[in-house]
Amino acid sequence: MEIIYVLIPISIVILAIGIGLFFWATRSGQFDDLESPGLDILRDDEDILEEMARKERKARPSNMEADHPGS
Repeated sequence: MEIIYVLIPISIVILAIGIGLFFWATRSGQFDDLESPGLDILRDDEDILEEMARKERKARPSNMEADHPGS
């Protein structure tokens, strides 16, 4: 019977940690897009590489402008 006095507080602490992790994951955007990762397996590798290259090209001009102002 004495073990219940130990198990209940331990259970409450584990529950609080789980709830805290859930809210952290929600705030950090872990659940924003639940469908795309499952569909990525169906896409061709070329499509994924093209999309990554497109995103890189969008990011690159702003970096180059910061490195070479006035050119």
